[in-house]
Amino acid sequence: MADVAHRANVSTMTVSRAFKRDASVSADTRDRILKAAEELGYVFDSIAANLSSRRSGFVAATIPSINNANFADTVRGMTEGLRDSGLEILLGFTDYNVEEEERLVGQLLQRRPEAIIVTGGRHTSRCRKLLANAGVPVVETWDLPADPIGHVVGFSNADAGRLMVDHFVQRGYSRLGFIGGDTSRDTRGLDRRRGFVAALEDRGLDASRVIASGVPPISMREGATAMVEMISRWPDTQAVMCVSDLSAFGALMECVRRGIRVPDDVAIAGFGAYDLAEQSVPSITTIDVGAHEIGIRVAELVLDLLNGRRALDDRVVVGMTPKVVVRHTA
Repeated sequence: MADVAHRANVSTMTVSRAFKRDASVSADTRDRILKAAEELGYVFDSIAANLSSRRSGFVAATIPSINNANFADTVRGMTEGLRDSGLEILLGFTDYNVEEEERLVGQLLQRRPEAIIVTGGRHTSRCRKLLANAGVPVVETWDLPADPIGHVVGFSNADAGRLMVDHFVQRGYSRLGFIGGDTSRDTRGLDRRRGFVAALEDRGLDASRVIASGVPPISMREGATAMVEMISRWPDTQAVMCVSDLSAFGALMECVRRGIRVPDDVAIAGFGAYDLAEQSVPSITTIDVGAHEIGIRVAELVLDLLNGRRALDDRVVVGMTPKVVVRHTA
């Protein structure tokens, strides 16, 4: 570091601040320091710097799955939002298992993150206690829990289910079905189903056409299998909401294989606004909840809390609004 400071004609403290993206270092000075470091092949030792400042330099986050496009978009949004802050993300995935989330949260908190972000609003009692006593900002995402632990950036999954019923009914469909997965693990999927069923019951419509197929995240294959069961048990079904675009694509492909016309014979819709749904032929009607924007808003909230722009005990709830993206399948 001393060599970099000498070449850039600054103090070693200024070099350290520049690498930490401290706002007190001007852009010109920082550029000069980074150029000097590159010429010398110097790599900043963030661990040593963080030990001296008692800061870890990272934000912890848990997501249910690493192969779900929605959660990947949210992580991308968080990464973009934190990029210029000097904070990195330490990521763990729970596989839709609250016991695994509890274990992960305990492990992550031992590493002293500057904030922790968790997916969903349902946790084990021990996990809630760990988060409540963490001493750092806690943000729950992808849900609007009735009893938030700290701060929230999310939406009502039940409202998403209701929204799709509204869309189907406006299109003239009345015999509606829902395809989901194991609701003991996918509580957000359960809320979508509950909202869907409640909206049917409110209208006096049959709410029995519900299929649970597979362990989340429900795959294309499981969506296809569930569609077979749906049309076998209720052949007069007019429209089906799937818990995700992935399962909706599987259901659509099963209809194609069987010569069932979509949407003429049966309409299909998904959830999540995946690229797959947009590029499918026919393209799949879906619900967009702003997965990337959730990540951006989480990052903004974390930085506001860490930089004193919001009081840590000032509970913040940022509600996103689900919207139907109308395409060709429904």
